[in-house]
Amino acid sequence: MARVFVIGAGAWGTALAQAARFAGHDVTLSGRDAQAAREINESHRLSAYLGDIALDPDLRAQTGFDAIAAADAVLMVVPAQATRATLEAIGPDALSGKPVILCAKGLETGSNDRQSEILAELAPEAEPFVLSGPSFAHDVAAGKPTAVTLAGHSIERADEMAGLLASDSFRPYASEDIVGVEMCGALKNVYALGAGAIEGAGLGLSARSAFLARAYAELGRVIVALGGIDATLSGLAGIGDLALSCTSEQSRNYRFGIALGRGQSVDAIRSGGMGLAEGVFTAPVAKAVADRHAIDAPLIGAVDLLLSGEARIEAIVPMLMRRPLKREG
Repeated sequence: MARVFVIGAGAWGTALAQAARFAGHDVTLSGRDAQAAREINESHRLSAYLGDIALDPDLRAQTGFDAIAAADAVLMVVPAQATRATLEAIGPDALSGKPVILCAKGLETGSNDRQSEILAELAPEAEPFVLSGPSFAHDVAAGKPTAVTLAGHSIERADEMAGLLASDSFRPYASEDIVGVEMCGALKNVYALGAGAIEGAGLGLSARSAFLARAYAELGRVIVALGGIDATLSGLAGIGDLALSCTSEQSRNYRFGIALGRGQSVDAIRSGGMGLAEGVFTAPVAKAVADRHAIDAPLIGAVDLLLSGEARIEAIVPMLMRRPLKREG
């Protein structure tokens, strides 16, 4: 039994805390909402995010970071744009020498950093890992079979961390491609916005399928250009998560894209109660990264254009269709 400290008591953080309990560990879940922590501790539910799913009665929730010093492993499960502030609040000493599994899928606005780059800056003595792949919080919390990718700087250490979280319902596959796994997790949210917009505009399943296939090719170019491993694209973090996020209305990014395709603005969608999807933050950062590295990424550019409100999906798709013809690859 290991001591696992999970930071972020939203749907995904609570689901991963539940997964760590399924794996037989002593788990502490840290969040900002004292009422949510009480509900987890007393009723063993997180009704606002996970409905009636029963949580393990031995899962402990708290506010603050008091128990982090005793942890054998830390899972960071706050939104991508909150990682920096959370790490600053924790401080580097508390994470020194500890494995930190980064679970947010997004690039930071302003710095254009990946999650592991933020960790390296603010807690350089922590050992970084990245968890990503096709997974919905409700499925994981309910104990439904889920497989993900867990990447570290060495395959041996990734194997150890995968073994730490593995259970009968949660299966991590080890990888040593931190860059590729992070970029897959971040960019699948951008592509889900585009796929959802095609659906929302009623452009047809053929168009959505073509978009998904070309997103797969584009994602591969990005991974390789940034130093990732091409094989990651064909795994769970790549095609697995891309296919799930670009086709399921359980994906917030896909639902957000559907609303965009129906002509709603970003502000109108947010005010309607959907909240803000990670891909909305990541798209302009991803475009900046692609431009800086001279990566041909027209789909990322198209989603960024759609989010800016400068063009509707009905105008953007013909622009993509009129690009110079090329051979597939």
